Amino acid sequence: VWPGMCVLNCSQVHWTTEMEAAMNKAGNEGLKGELDKQIAQLAVMTLLVRGKLEKLARTSIGALTVIDVHARDVTKKMVAQGVSDVNDFLWLSQCRYYWREGDIKYWLSKGVSDNLYVQMVASVREYGYEYLGNSFRLVITPLTDKCYLTLMGALQMVLGGAPAGPAGTGKTETVKDLAKGL
Repeated sequence: VWPGMCVLNCSQVHWTTEMEAAMNKAGNEGLKGELDKQIAQLAVMTLLVRGKLEKLARTSIGALTVIDVHARDVTKKMVAQGVSDVNDFLWLSQCRYYWREGDIKYWLSKGVSDNLYVQMVASVREYGYEYLGNSFRLVITPLTDKCYLTLMGALQMVLGGAPAGPAGTGKTETVKDLAKGL
C-alpha cells in the first residue's frame, strides 16, 4: 500500500528535475519537448488505466494521473507564456520537489543533509514522510495553486493559514491535499 507515496514523490522530483534541465539546456524550446513527452506519457497511462489493475494499483495510478495532468497543464501554460528560465516566477510559483544532497554547502550550513524538500517561490518545507494511505489526490486547478502558494508562504513565515469563503467551495479539501503533498 505505501508505495503510492513513493510513486508520487518520485514523479514530482523527476518532473522538477526534467523541467529545469530542459529550461537550462534549451529554454522555451526545451519546455516544448517536455510537453510532447508528458502528452505521450499520459497517453500510455490512459492505456494502462483502461486495462486490468488491482484496486491499490488503480488508486496509485489515479493519483499519479491527477498530478501528471496538472504538470502537463503547467507546462502548456509555461510554453504559451514563453517561460525559458528557471528563475521565471511562473516556474518558481509551482510546487517543486527537490532531493537535497549533503554536498550542497548552503543546505549543510542549515543543518540539512539528504532529504526531500517541497518548494514554492521562497517557501521551503522539509517533506514530512507521514504515511497518509494510498488515496486519490484533489484535482489541482489554478485556484488550488493560488491557495497552495498562499499557504506555503504563510507556513514559511510561521503564520499558518485559515482559508475563508462560502461553505462547500473546497477549502478543507485543498488544505488536506496540500498536507498530503508535504
